[in-house]
Amino acid sequence: MAVFLLGVGAACCLGFGFVLQQRAAQRAPLSDFLSFRLLLDLMRMPEWLLGIFLMIFGMALSALALTQGEVSLVEPLTTTSLLFAMLLSRHLTGQPLGRQGWSGVLLLAAGVTAFIVAGQPSGGGAHAGALRHWLVVGIVVGVAILLVGVAKRLTPSPEATVLALAAGLLYGLQDALTRTTGQFVSQEGIAALTLHWQPYAIGAIGLTGLVLVQSAFETAPLRMSLPALTAAQPLAGIACAVGFLGDQLRVTPGALAWEAAGLAAITVGVVLLGRHPALPCSQDTSRRATVKEPEVGEAPAKAVR
Repeated sequence: MAVFLLGVGAACCLGFGFVLQQRAAQRAPLSDFLSFRLLLDLMRMPEWLLGIFLMIFGMALSALALTQGEVSLVEPLTTTSLLFAMLLSRHLTGQPLGRQGWSGVLLLAAGVTAFIVAGQPSGGGAHAGALRHWLVVGIVVGVAILLVGVAKRLTPSPEATVLALAAGLLYGLQDALTRTTGQFVSQEGIAALTLHWQPYAIGAIGLTGLVLVQSAFETAPLRMSLPALTAAQPLAGIACAVGFLGDQLRVTPGALAWEAAGLAAITVGVVLLGRHPALPCSQDTSRRATVKEPEVGEAPAKAVR
């Protein structure tokens, strides 16, 4: 029960935090896109700082949940962060849930329940060797880098979606490494963390993911980025947990069918909620693509990236 409470509490803080961050990030200078300077500019905004505080607190709750439960159990619970983002956005916009919103809520809740009940996530399996461990990490990081490269060639709205996908993959990997770090602490003590590479990787991944998320928030409405982030993180986390942490899921044909159906329901529910009007769409769907119409005798303005 503690794992469920911690997981849902983390989702609540993350959902609220993402909404506040996006509201601030859309006012940030566009010249800081995909740059660490973006974080320095955002740090001057109280609304963003509150959002970051909530996100960090949510990550701390998630880390506590990961020390007590398997990644493949905690990750589906974090997808409910989108529900809490919807609640705050609904309060800010006054937009009721309606049929689409309730459908998304029910699909997301049913998907999480189906995956957990059918898969019965459990730990205790043997951790993978160093080669497999690095292979899984390398694949996740490589795909994230590839997505960032693709995003730079897209228009702002799909660009935000692809950047959020890349960040979600990194955050899923970060969750798996957090679980590993927690095991080091319980077995060797906190002083031993300096001897392992995972804590340093968690910091680097977290900072990189933060820049990607804020850049996605800066360039397009929340509905273009948050669903992708919410869907990618648990999928990457579960893949990493099974890949090198020894997490185990039931693999009978019936269980696999329900697990797949649960993940599909989660994905569809996330998409429905992400497209709901309660997640506000900025008046300008692409600030960076906006080009001012020239006056008579005036040279056309260039789009700013």
